[in-house]
Amino acid sequence: MNKNEAAKRIAELTRQIRHHDELYYVRDRPEISDSDYDQLFHELERLEGRFPDLRDPDSPTQRVGGEPASALPTVEHEAPMGSLDSDRDPAALRRFDERVRKVVGDRVEYVLEPKFDGASVELVYEEGRLARAATRGDGRRGEGVTANVKTIRSIPLRLKQEGPGLPSLLSVRGEVIMHIEPFEQLNERLLDQGKEPFANPRNAAAGALRQLDSRVTASRPLDIFVYDILAVEGVALETQWEIRQALAAWGLKVNALSERGRSVEDVLAFHQKLEKQRDDLGYEIDGIVIKLNDLEDRKRLGATARHPRWAFAFKFPPRKEVTRVLRIIASVGRTGIVTPVALMRPVEIGGVTVSRATLHNREEVARKDIREGDRVRVERAGDVISQVVERIDEEHHRRGARFKMPAECPSCGTRLVERGPFTVCPNSLACPAQLVGRVVHFASREALDIEGLGEETAKQLVERDLVRRLPDIFDLEREDLLSLHGFAEKSATNLVAAIAHSSRVELSRFLYALGIPEVGVAVARDLARRFGSLRSLRSADRGKLEEVQGIGPRMSEEITGFFADNHAAEVIDSLLDGRVEVVESEPEASPGNKVLEGLKFVFTGGLVGWSRAQAQELVEAHGGRATSSVSGETDYVVAGADPGSKLEQARRLGVDVLDESGFVELLRDRGVADPQAERG
Repeated sequence: MNKNEAAKRIAELTRQIRHHDELYYVRDRPEISDSDYDQLFHELERLEGRFPDLRDPDSPTQRVGGEPASALPTVEHEAPMGSLDSDRDPAALRRFDERVRKVVGDRVEYVLEPKFDGASVELVYEEGRLARAATRGDGRRGEGVTANVKTIRSIPLRLKQEGPGLPSLLSVRGEVIMHIEPFEQLNERLLDQGKEPFANPRNAAAGALRQLDSRVTASRPLDIFVYDILAVEGVALETQWEIRQALAAWGLKVNALSERGRSVEDVLAFHQKLEKQRDDLGYEIDGIVIKLNDLEDRKRLGATARHPRWAFAFKFPPRKEVTRVLRIIASVGRTGIVTPVALMRPVEIGGVTVSRATLHNREEVARKDIREGDRVRVERAGDVISQVVERIDEEHHRRGARFKMPAECPSCGTRLVERGPFTVCPNSLACPAQLVGRVVHFASREALDIEGLGEETAKQLVERDLVRRLPDIFDLEREDLLSLHGFAEKSATNLVAAIAHSSRVELSRFLYALGIPEVGVAVARDLARRFGSLRSLRSADRGKLEEVQGIGPRMSEEITGFFADNHAAEVIDSLLDGRVEVVESEPEASPGNKVLEGLKFVFTGGLVGWSRAQAQELVEAHGGRATSSVSGETDYVVAGADPGSKLEQARRLGVDVLDESGFVELLRDRGVADPQAERG
């Protein structure tokens, strides 16, 4: 066979294999046997081996995965990937329906779909070819997982030229899932290998999707359902139902369990039907999604800062089963909270075997009076976290002794302290049980941003005593990492380089990385801006801290307590002793020049000149407060396009309402010379 003949045969084999992949993985109706499929696939492999320059990057043979990546890149989404407002109360569903009808009238039609319990992804096709894929991330940007996504057989590498025409650009949203049966088989293999099993199919799918080695992803039984279009060019669609039909016509896998409805009663009937079917589906769903069908009506409804107003997730109630408590142990979490955990006789809840359940805290254990040997009812809250709901009385059953929390940390032996209903290990930066979570948090994107230092690596580092405290991270050498599973020369070198690169860090990031109780990203930024240096902050008393906007008595107590703790002080001093350089800045000027100080703002609706977040940041940068709810203490409500109920509340309470131009004028009057130049 010459090269021209080979090219023709490769094209024909590729066409046939793509056709049969779609029938098998997407349509679930194969036309040929596995052996016949394998014959086609092996012939294609042989021809590409003989003529490697004829191998297309999108060839079916290229789904097996390539060399490990050093890190997952950050990818901007084509359009925001928001979250959904959700509830399991029918009253909340009715309120959603009422809000929709106020805007679009009674000509409402909904599309009703299952709510999948998996890992949300964006797939972007350019001229019909899969160009990139990303996790949801923060909704605006996610981690690039293109190589991993290409290993999932139900995701076409090229779209079919059917339906309403092939778009020049298509960004779709889907849910990567793992079916229950292969999930259980995967866990059995992990247990046989002495490894920790996954808690649920969603975690398994998300973990496989974020692997640095796409060959690991290829070995995991992943699937996908595509359910929405984020952005499209070259094709005009008018309804969600048309979107579903177009996605299927292009060869993307769409779930068949969808209906249209016009009333709350239709929604409740669909919800009830799927709740009865969920145990027989073979994959996890935790509710249904209601979407307004008409796309123009969606634009009229708009969105809040967090979720669209035209969609709603109506959740299923938690699943419950009865079992018996064998033991109650104390488990130490990342933040140091010691949680009583019931070890139970294994019971299957919603297709997942459960043998551990949280008892929350010592007061909850006492209130429910749960003891070893008790018969209890267990539920999976949100289909993820198992918890003991109640004890079931048994006649003539001799009960065990009441459970008491230990006096010392079961991991490091530090004397435990009580904070409200919680029992806490104060040895926050050196307790081994807390250390894995601390390392992951310390290396996270918002903290020191150490690429490649995720949970699996952190576990190995702690288990092998390579990291006993946070400062040990900076003492790691390439040879240390080569002993870890999944590390080779390149990945070990890259992680050591990433650690070195992160050793010079801004003060706000360093404060967040330390995991100070109550201190998130925004508070860390405020503290850095006010005090300027770590030395000034460590010596600040509660009064000084409470001068910072948003810091009250409880938060100031947590911060001063953290810096006063000997263990924390030793770790911080060790980090600063040649390992980490904290980039400090001049503390901000006294608050007297804050031109908006004392004013409280609430924003509602969409702004034109900036995003709502940018407007809020600008207000706070000039001493004001941007809050989420309207009250009698609110000074101004800034109303943009399609404002929500906050506008009505403001009018009812007599709060001043500004439009966007009025807001800009107020800023200028107060001395902000060019407000829009300062945004974001």
